[in-house]
Amino acid sequence: MDDVNIERFIADGFAKLEAVVPREVGDAARALVWQRIGLSPDDPSGWRRPVVWFADLTGEGPFGELMTSPRLRRALDEVAGPGGWVPSGALGNMPVRFPGVAPADDRGWHVDASLGRPDGSWAVSARPETMLLLVLLSEVGDDDAPTRLRVGSHRDAAQALGERVLDPFEAGPLVDAASADRPVAYATGLPGDVYLVHPLTVHAADVHRGTRPRFMAQTPVFLTTPVAPGGGNALARAMGD
Repeated sequence: MDDVNIERFIADGFAKLEAVVPREVGDAARALVWQRIGLSPDDPSGWRRPVVWFADLTGEGPFGELMTSPRLRRALDEVAGPGGWVPSGALGNMPVRFPGVAPADDRGWHVDASLGRPDGSWAVSARPETMLLLVLLSEVGDDDAPTRLRVGSHRDAAQALGERVLDPFEAGPLVDAASADRPVAYATGLPGDVYLVHPLTVHAADVHRGTRPRFMAQTPVFLTTPVAPGGGNALARAMGD
């Protein structure tokens, strides 16, 4: 257990892994996103929208370096178990949040859809098939729209969901109400830091109060078997008996 404090992950529903790659790799990934979205860090006049989305589906350049980091892969082995997750080089969806504009109406508390349905859609279930990584590509402080995480809320969400399989919009209010009394932590850090997040940890976006755009990837990690209480890995142990 060299990379992740497993007992902390089990109790809190997430763990921060600092510097899975050197900072310059995270900086290079951010520069590539700037290029791909057609905006500039030196021209705030172009920052007109609160959120601009980009997706890495191929693991290009520094994106792949992040996802193939030996330290990250060891950490995933510690949390999901060796052979318990499916390697991928792609970072997936990246919401870039900009300061100085009215915030988007996308800041509700929720858990991500993590169960594939036969028709190809995705749902929320207490037996998730993916876990979540928050991969920081910029400096993120308290004012820079960090993702908010309700500490320990993964168990509340599991109890609230029970055996149901729900549309994400149905599940959101349910897990929000169940975890409303939990303390809140913020996914802050430096380029190259990664948060390993239990798939049932309740989380939300935040208002951007700072001055620098926030770059982060929301990376799904597919699991080889669904998470269920009684399993041997940290994801299962976090759900209790």
